[in-house]
Amino acid sequence: MDSDSISIFLAGDVMTGRGIDQLLPTPNPPELRESFIHDARDYIALAEAANGPIPHPVAPEWPWGEALALLDEAAPDLRIINLETSVTTSGRFAPGKGIHYRMHPGNIGCLTAAGIDACVLANNHVLDFGVRGLEETLDVLRAAGLRTSGAGRSAADAWAPAELGTPGGRVLLFSAAHSSSGATRGNSAQGERPGLAFLPGLSDAAADSLLERIHAARRADDVVIVSLHWGSNWGYGIPPEQTRFAHRLIDGGADIIHGHSSHHPRPLEIYRGRPVLYGCGDLINDYEGIRGYEEFRDDLRLLVLVTLDASSHELRGLRLVPVRALRLRLERAGREEAEWLRRTLAHACRPFRTQVEDDSGGGFRCRVP
Repeated sequence: MDSDSISIFLAGDVMTGRGIDQLLPTPNPPELRESFIHDARDYIALAEAANGPIPHPVAPEWPWGEALALLDEAAPDLRIINLETSVTTSGRFAPGKGIHYRMHPGNIGCLTAAGIDACVLANNHVLDFGVRGLEETLDVLRAAGLRTSGAGRSAADAWAPAELGTPGGRVLLFSAAHSSSGATRGNSAQGERPGLAFLPGLSDAAADSLLERIHAARRADDVVIVSLHWGSNWGYGIPPEQTRFAHRLIDGGADIIHGHSSHHPRPLEIYRGRPVLYGCGDLINDYEGIRGYEEFRDDLRLLVLVTLDASSHELRGLRLVPVRALRLRLERAGREEAEWLRRTLAHACRPFRTQVEDDSGGGFRCRVP
């Protein structure tokens, strides 16, 4: 992309723990403390039972599959994911949680192979192995050259934006987790205590507090992304308080709202020329073969590509590329699968007047009439 625009790949949840970690060359011990599954390798077995054998160990780029070529073709200036996994060797399972995600630091190539620039850590799983696991995660990501946002060794660190450079200008990535996603106040960063940037509510006062942080950090020409881990896992309805919160942030100067937590894509809105992604859906996980909620087709995923004018920050393009998880690897979605996802999103986006249309390159374009 030229310096007149800024293009950004935004992913929903990337969950490289459990079964994905076991596929990779340097897995953690497979022990789990879940109600029904106690060995992370069983998630590989579920995927194999559904769709055939998976040779492992696999190369670090395996989970991304054909998405890597699609991203290289799109050539975004930045690649940002919500990393919903701790990166640690810690065996100290956080108490009171039914699910714990961790990826061994030796498997960090799974992220660097995809050219990821920044990881959002404000979510309900980055502290699955406590403060020690969070601190190791921060160290491993930093050593690999990946910026982070939304968690830190202190409240100041957790709320500080990741500063990202592009040919079109600087991008600031702010992140926070809302209680509706399962994040808890007990995991919030307080003073010098490590933890998350945590939003207990979505009030106007909470939005204004976040805007104060944005105004204190931004320069006049900076693009501002606010990444929010919020909402339930399933369904297409958007609570009014989320819409109000997103609009207030954009009215106050944010340029992109990057929402995640839902296991499937949720509606998109273009508000005052700025994109609001209410839920990007999961991108990488080990859910293949798990039954339930089939009506949402959570095997279908999206690569979300946003292009902004570098000067005005107005939206130039919002493109969605459909992919499918198969054998714990992403591949291009088939024509019928892509059309099902397009129709489903188009219907879900009607309250926001967003049209989701086929483009000529195997993806969808989003626009307002």
